[in-house]
Amino acid sequence: MIDRKYIRQDVLSLKKALQRRGESPELADRVNEVFKQLIDIKKQSDSLRQQRNEKSKQVGLNKRNGLDTEDIMQELKVLSEKIKDAEVREKELDTALKTVLYTIPNIPHASVPDGEDEKDNVVIKEVDGVKSLLENPKPHYEIGEKLDILLLKTGSMLSGSRFTFLKGQGAKLERALLSFFLEENEKRGYTEIMPPYLVREDILYGSGQLPKFRDELYKTEPDNLYLIPTAEVPLANMYRDKIINESELPLKFMAYTPCFRREAGSYGKDVRGMVRLHQFNKVELFKYTLPENSYDELESMRADAEALLRKLGLKYRVVSLCAGDLGFSAAKTYDLEVYSPGIKKWLEVSSISNTEDFQARRTMTRVRRKNGKTEYVHTLNGSGLATPRIFVAILEHYQTEDGRIAIPEVLKKYMENREFIS
Repeated sequence: MIDRKYIRQDVLSLKKALQRRGESPELADRVNEVFKQLIDIKKQSDSLRQQRNEKSKQVGLNKRNGLDTEDIMQELKVLSEKIKDAEVREKELDTALKTVLYTIPNIPHASVPDGEDEKDNVVIKEVDGVKSLLENPKPHYEIGEKLDILLLKTGSMLSGSRFTFLKGQGAKLERALLSFFLEENEKRGYTEIMPPYLVREDILYGSGQLPKFRDELYKTEPDNLYLIPTAEVPLANMYRDKIINESELPLKFMAYTPCFRREAGSYGKDVRGMVRLHQFNKVELFKYTLPENSYDELESMRADAEALLRKLGLKYRVVSLCAGDLGFSAAKTYDLEVYSPGIKKWLEVSSISNTEDFQARRTMTRVRRKNGKTEYVHTLNGSGLATPRIFVAILEHYQTEDGRIAIPEVLKKYMENREFIS
């Protein structure tokens, strides 16, 4: 949620920020109008309370002097009714303002490139991995089915399209990746969390998934709980309504969870194989930081995720997302993309974002400075990493001429020290 003071002080800048994102600048006018009405009603309430206080003093003075108070008491009654009406209106406007604020995305950082969509994203760097073992490897869905480790038809039979069924060494490869990600990130100072996979609606408002992404979420009835689309959701709410001491920051957490996404609006896109799924596994990285340190921490988180890709020997690139392609809560985002030679595509395996104080304002998460003052923390999130597209890249990158998959060196200890999947 953006700062209310920002709206009051600089509506024009908010309009420009919304335009950079491809959003209607009318959102700024709408929220500013509600904000003005709220300020006016608060002034009116304050004026009425002041009048009531003065009349109350006059009643006391009249009583001491033996003067009649009936007229003043009648005026006090009228003032009390007006104050009550004003308080009701103030509450209504405050709710209306929050409702509009919940629909406004974060302000892009000045360093975010301009652009409308993914075609305008900027490639920061490209890193070659270990040389691919085959010049023209088979797509992962072909080699996976041939090796009997990826049973796509079984997944579809059980749950419908975009669900996978991993078997034998395929399941072990998935588990190996998760263990590798968790152990490596622990070495880099992240504390492991195992959160619930179902959360209340207000928790999703806190992290920024609601109200914008309601169509992407799976909801349970009659419990009114939602399956998490990412571990970012519970991690962003860990310190909800709490104050963290300055000396404790930064706080660094990681969580392995399955992620559940309806993928609404992606009909016909990436339908074959494991590129776009309704359920997938991911290790999420999350940080609570001091505002002045958050962009250094963003670069550090990016380096942490890149280190995993280098150790896996995969070719990857770093992309800075343009303003029009930023996620709703993000002020700045880097995507890490691996290259899959079988399907000849760059696949995003991590989005690393600084949300600044956007989520903290929604969750009321603050830091107490050494001087006693409090302010909102900054929060950062990133995948470290998501498994399906890494799985895809490994199957396509490490294929051998005899139809096996060479296991990356760093994963062998999790797979009974095997050399190949065959």
